[in-house]
Amino acid sequence: MKIVLAEKVSPATAAVFQQEPGWQIVTADQIKNGLPAELADADALVVRSAVQADAALLESAPKLRVIGRAGVGVDNIDTDAATRKGIVVMNTPGANAIAVAELTIGQMISMARSIPRANATMHAGKWDKKTLQGQELRGKTLGIVGLGRIGLEVAKRARSFGMELIGYDPFIAPVIARENDVTLCPIDEIFRRSDYLTLHVGLTPQTEGLINATSLAVMKKGVRIINCARGELIVEEALAAALKSGHVGGAALDVFRKEPLKDSPFYEMENVLLSPHIAGSTDEAQEAIGIQLARQVRDYLKLGVVQNAVNVPSLTHEEYTEIAPYIEMAERLGKFLSHATPGNLENVQINYSGRLAAGKTDLVRNAALAGIFDGSDGGSAANRINAASVAEERGIRVQEDKKEFTTGGAGSVLKLTLHSSEGDVSASATVLHGSSPRLLTYDGIDIEAPLTGTLVAIRNHDVPGVIGRIGTILGDNSVNIANFALGRAHDPAREVKSQRVPQGQALAVVQIDVPNVATANAAVEALRKVEAIASVRLVELGKL
Repeated sequence: MKIVLAEKVSPATAAVFQQEPGWQIVTADQIKNGLPAELADADALVVRSAVQADAALLESAPKLRVIGRAGVGVDNIDTDAATRKGIVVMNTPGANAIAVAELTIGQMISMARSIPRANATMHAGKWDKKTLQGQELRGKTLGIVGLGRIGLEVAKRARSFGMELIGYDPFIAPVIARENDVTLCPIDEIFRRSDYLTLHVGLTPQTEGLINATSLAVMKKGVRIINCARGELIVEEALAAALKSGHVGGAALDVFRKEPLKDSPFYEMENVLLSPHIAGSTDEAQEAIGIQLARQVRDYLKLGVVQNAVNVPSLTHEEYTEIAPYIEMAERLGKFLSHATPGNLENVQINYSGRLAAGKTDLVRNAALAGIFDGSDGGSAANRINAASVAEERGIRVQEDKKEFTTGGAGSVLKLTLHSSEGDVSASATVLHGSSPRLLTYDGIDIEAPLTGTLVAIRNHDVPGVIGRIGTILGDNSVNIANFALGRAHDPAREVKSQRVPQGQALAVVQIDVPNVATANAAVEALRKVEAIASVRLVELGKL
């Protein structure tokens, strides 16, 4: 593996990669011929905020699998281009949670006790004790918008001051809020009740301009607002007007719509504390961010675990451990059905049942699609990161259905159905013994077979002598049979439009030992000449 650390990182960050035998680590000071040249054979790129990982740069990195951003914002990374190329983009939310929470509390205390003004007057030789009468945080209501890691760390610290905590976050379980003594409220109630209001949400179309003239108007007179999240959350002109009028008693701003801050109305306001985006800038936080990111990138390259990704769903290590066998099974099932449709693929139906349906299935879906597209001529290779994007580009609709129960003995079953204008094909599979992917059905016919190695999928008329002919032909071509699975339609008169078998049909999935490709192809061609055999496909799934 080659890891390019394009910007300065801590020694502890580099050490995470250096501990891996055989990995090549290129640090920022070792890049001599430009970043594009260094990325020509790189597997991972680690950046902070200066490097612009745009589409042009990514074109110079054909092997790149992951981009790690040491921090939260990924504005300097073209995530759409990365997704199209199958590159995971990871950031490190929460690694600086304590640093941001501590600054938030510090800003609240500074506003409550006018600490910056007290310091400034003392340095000016003044003793303005009478004008520096303050307030206690005890008994005040703190409204927390966003109860992720940072918001909850703020709550933990504010609770020790005896504050009443109310919060808004539509994506947090009520039990988590209760455990942290936070009362969940609608956002309008947060605005109305808060003595202090602190923002800890990301920037989305729903949160941009959250603090505006309308929301400010419903707030308590004298409310104090803290923003250590994103500058775009606040309409700065509206806040400036509310501060000038006295409706807002104070503000502490660490982030701004345009940075660095220039020509701001806040410069002349004594009731505004300004800091240059330093909430996460502590020695401890920067070290934690670097180490966390390095571990995430390492675990993805070694194990396939996707953590804190911004362009694909993330899984914890525990979640990944549970679902990983099904991700592998899904890709193998997709490969098994690849090119099986009689016409151009138009639609993919994915059905999850059992325990699998209750978990996060996005990577299972992507793996299945990557398997289906394997070896296609679409021009862009599909993998477990970009498969859904590839399907969209090709105009292939993907539909998913989940049922948390199964009708057989398997605990979790995945079924794929490929629709084309000329017919459909389907297959289902499960995982046995925790790691063994097994085919369960093929076009509605029960047939248990391993989804490993080299398989020959055969459709034939349900007439005597076919099995013998298959064995003889494989033997004549020096092909050894490792496993032979058979199935037949429950209704002998069942007609399968896609394969044009006019009478009863049967299936055979034969796992073979392949001496060489030419031998396998010769055996397949001989099987196709058997009158009772309707179709033969050679499927290479590889070993587990």
